[in-house]
Amino acid sequence: MATDAGSFRTAGASAALENLPLSRWHRTIVVLVGIGSFFDLYEVFLGGVLAPILAKEFALGSAGKAAVVASGFLGMFVGANVLSVLADRLGRRRVFLLNLVTYSLFSLLAAFSPNIETFLALRFLAGIGLGCELVLVDTYLAEFLPARHRGRYIAWAYTVGFLGVPVAALLGGKLVAAQEIAGVEGWRWLLVAGALGALFVIVMRRVLPESPRWLESRGRFEESEATVRAIAAKVGRPEAVDDLPPREAPTERGRERSTGEVLRIAFTDYRRRTVMLFVFQILQTVAYYGFGTLAPLVLVAKGFEVTESLGYAALSFAGYPIGSLLSVPLVERFERKYLIIASALTIAVFGIVFAAAATPWLIVAAGFLLTTASNVFSNAFHIYQAEIFPTSIRSTASGVAYSLSRGTSVVLPFIAVPLLATAGPVWVFGGSAVLIVLLCLDVGLLGPLTNGRALEEVG
Repeated sequence: MATDAGSFRTAGASAALENLPLSRWHRTIVVLVGIGSFFDLYEVFLGGVLAPILAKEFALGSAGKAAVVASGFLGMFVGANVLSVLADRLGRRRVFLLNLVTYSLFSLLAAFSPNIETFLALRFLAGIGLGCELVLVDTYLAEFLPARHRGRYIAWAYTVGFLGVPVAALLGGKLVAAQEIAGVEGWRWLLVAGALGALFVIVMRRVLPESPRWLESRGRFEESEATVRAIAAKVGRPEAVDDLPPREAPTERGRERSTGEVLRIAFTDYRRRTVMLFVFQILQTVAYYGFGTLAPLVLVAKGFEVTESLGYAALSFAGYPIGSLLSVPLVERFERKYLIIASALTIAVFGIVFAAAATPWLIVAAGFLLTTASNVFSNAFHIYQAEIFPTSIRSTASGVAYSLSRGTSVVLPFIAVPLLATAGPVWVFGGSAVLIVLLCLDVGLLGPLTNGRALEEVG
């Protein structure tokens, strides 16, 4: 029997969304969000592609190459802190559009940089736009998808997104080899491609609705209900919203919290998991971004030409979308915290093999297996971090934690690039393996279990 709007409010948006069957509409938003993550991941790994190219273009030393990689990450650090807070205050959809507009504008301007100083400044500003993209991908999809399908479909979104990684390396190799296209250096076209693609995604994302869970957390019950009913109609199950079991409504909703208050709640009510995630985000930078940003430089250090190194890197980077695809069945079949640990240890092993390898076939094989494991790891932890905080603080808490990975990525090149030049790749990847073991202990001892549980149950 149908219930009235008041019963919807006591049951809540979460129960209504969990009550809907998975549909073509859900798959559409997964693709739209995933295409946006393509440009974040394209940009992240573009730093490693550009570093050896610009080293020749602007006669850069180790510090200059490190700055090319670090400039975008520094912007992402700022963006992850600022835009993740705005996503809890202004809504997921608005910030989804704002971040890509910012990235697209400054990436396009960076393509026409007359010198390295201008390039670094514009890369920083473009990075601000992307700082919150992946946090929003996690948050937005987690708040729409039913618990039983949440992990699998977020993994699908990242499978679409991670096509950007080999594309960055393949385009890099082709455009660098071409030297100039229409009188413009090849590396500049890499930035133009990212900017124009992001503009296309902005247009597509305008069809995305605001998260009903977020609307409800702000006390905007009528809008939340209208959104859920519109979604239910699109999936062909309008009665699913009316047939809801009543429950007691939360007593505190709709009050805007400051960032300081959100972090206080995170470090008191959710202290164990907050500490776990903060430590994890610092250490996962080494496990994940270390290889992607350093691989082209490692190959040049092994004596390969820039164009050769980008070709081998592209073959290795093919493991990113394949690993993401492999994660789709794994993230629901295995408890996510244990999947994070197993894949991280695999990264450590193949990182050392890659660093020690001398023959092209072994370099590419180890790199491919490492990147495959990397994206099982990455998808598992992106799903995981979106599950462990309640809706009202989800974006801020996970975004501030995630910013630590971007901040560490700023420092990492200035340590790893000179160390690569003096001690060699084996020492760099050996040190990374030690930090990965610490990461596994952190997640294993402090991380909660989340598989198959509604967000409200985990939170």
